Amino acid sequence: MTELLTAAQMRAVERAAIESGEVTGLELMERAGRGVVEAVFEEWPELAQAPHKAVVLCGPGNNGGDGFVVARLLKEWGWEVEVFLYGDAEKLPPDARVNYERWGEMGEVQSYLDEGDGAFWLDPSEWGPESLIVDALFGTGLTRPVEGFDQFGWATQMSGWQVDGRPVGGRKYPDARVVAVDMPSGVCSDSGRYLRSDGQGRHHEDIRAHLTVGFHARKLGHVLADGPDACGRVVVKDIGLGQPADRQMVRKVDSPDRGGLGKRGGHKFGHGHALILTGGSGRTGAARLAARGALRIGAGLVTLGVPPSAQQEVACQIMALMLRRVADGEGLAEVLEDRRVNALCLGPGLGVERAGELVPVALGAEPSRAVVLDADALTAFADAPERLFGMLHERCVLTPHGGEFARLFPDIAEKLDAAPVKGPAYSKVDATREAAERAGCVVLFKGPDTVIAGPDGRCSVNSAQYERAAPWLATAGAGDVLAGFITGLLARGFAPMQAAETGAWLHVECARAFGPGLIAEDLPEQLPNVFRELGL
Repeated sequence: MTELLTAAQMRAVERAAIESGEVTGLELMERAGRGVVEAVFEEWPELAQAPHKAVVLCGPGNNGGDGFVVARLLKEWGWEVEVFLYGDAEKLPPDARVNYERWGEMGEVQSYLDEGDGAFWLDPSEWGPESLIVDALFGTGLTRPVEGFDQFGWATQMSGWQVDGRPVGGRKYPDARVVAVDMPSGVCSDSGRYLRSDGQGRHHEDIRAHLTVGFHARKLGHVLADGPDACGRVVVKDIGLGQPADRQMVRKVDSPDRGGLGKRGGHKFGHGHALILTGGSGRTGAARLAARGALRIGAGLVTLGVPPSAQQEVACQIMALMLRRVADGEGLAEVLEDRRVNALCLGPGLGVERAGELVPVALGAEPSRAVVLDADALTAFADAPERLFGMLHERCVLTPHGGEFARLFPDIAEKLDAAPVKGPAYSKVDATREAAERAGCVVLFKGPDTVIAGPDGRCSVNSAQYERAAPWLATAGAGDVLAGFITGLLARGFAPMQAAETGAWLHVECARAFGPGLIAEDLPEQLPNVFRELGL
């Protein structure tokens, strides 16, 4: 796993390096500017072959100082460079002021104005792939909404996002390249959300980029909420800093636990026995998807607990899966007398009424088993979530999507859904951590930016974005398979946090392995291919 930093954590890392005498702030600014230019030439090698033209917008802080370095380096490369400063040069931080003056020896600095005489304007007819627009306005330290950049925001969207060839205003404009330093301006680096002074949604002036160049490590905003759409592609450049020592660090799930996945051999019961509860007749498909996922991921046995009305239906549909009659809570308690059953999944297609009866039995059984609660098992307690929280234990995993999360944690969801007006904004990481602490167990909050948190504050993000984008996962039943993956891993002995992280990562990899046209049934069948790719 790799670290995802908040703005405060990044500042702490920089401050520690500077105070130790290892590096000066001016040297870090120079390295950052050089990193941006390197990233631009790596992304678009043709731009390094001959001089082109660039417009660099510098802000009133150290992000602006990085921009002055970029402008100077491109000028030295022979480029035609225009530089605009938003704010008062006299108020620039010391290091940014030094680089402002260095640029001043090479070229002019124009004041950035959004309207009136001398307002900033890029003529779309002059844009082209040889043009570079550099956003060095605000970066990671943004704490307030960005206002007064209508022209620039419009320009980045027209240049950076007309990649499908659709005409704008009846005309088709060529694409300029837009690169953001740290973060596209206006996006909170801790939450990935655009800060809003009016509390509204996306604006036409939102600044977006083809390429975003970060330093030392990715920030949370690069993978959460609006961040991936705003950033385009993210490249992280090493600027020679040490590793942070913050125990509350959020980590990005980059790979599974190969050691745990690779353990095979022995008796089937040595790999665990998972029990998946189904709904009634005509409602068993979701549980069967979950069961197939649990079996494919390596659980030694998987049994479907079926009400009498669905026994014949399920019996006609399964082969490697086992079947037990579970009519009600008493029937479930009887099945759980078999202590070899060590992991349960309740929710997919279960039905709210049946879930309300079975969940307390599953959570109250002795000895306590690992339990995954999804779908109906969560919705069943929407009217009294505290009742559910009182039954949960540390071996549970909750896997809500946005709607289910809001039913269980309405106050937390309200904070998350509120339009942010200042930074650092409340994020999906904050929300999931708060939910996990309240529930007393692991919470996996689904989405392209799936966040997984434990009650002890540990947190990770499984990002299905950028090079790992898998939009075809938005298909009925995909979440049921994920619940099955996690249940199967719990049955094999994985800890809840580890099972949730590994299951979520494999879920995305299975979708990517199959590609467009995916339906939920395809996901478990991709696991053998994914395992082979992992060398298992």
